[in-house]
Amino acid sequence: MLPITRKVQYRVLYADTDMMGVVYYGNYGKFYEMGRTEMVRQLGLPYIELEKAGVMMPVYTVECKYWNVIHYDELISIETTVEMMPAARMEFFHRIYNEDGRLAHEARVVLVFLDMESKRPVRAPERLVKLLES
Repeated sequence: MLPITRKVQYRVLYADTDMMGVVYYGNYGKFYEMGRTEMVRQLGLPYIELEKAGVMMPVYTVECKYWNVIHYDELISIETTVEMMPAARMEFFHRIYNEDGRLAHEARVVLVFLDMESKRPVRAPERLVKLLES
């Protein structure tokens, strides 16, 4: 039943940061992907299974806000929420908290479902929809 929220933690690597020891803005997409893939895995459908079924999910839009900095070696929490049933698109909301539990970043990321062979839009796979419903 929606909404569904899942969390995953990640220790910030030196490679994730800029010269100031702060997470480089271009690396937040990796955090979104961690949240999305782990959420779908925790629901019982690893992303690789979608690809094996011939469906891919490229990113369509990203909207984000930076509230606080995240530093090297912090253990961050990536919270991912799905609020609506997917159709041809699936919307994810990500909130990233720093080690002190303060909201550091949030984003809305929309992905689309495409047939891997034709590259044409398709509806959300039935298996995914059923997992979100239960």
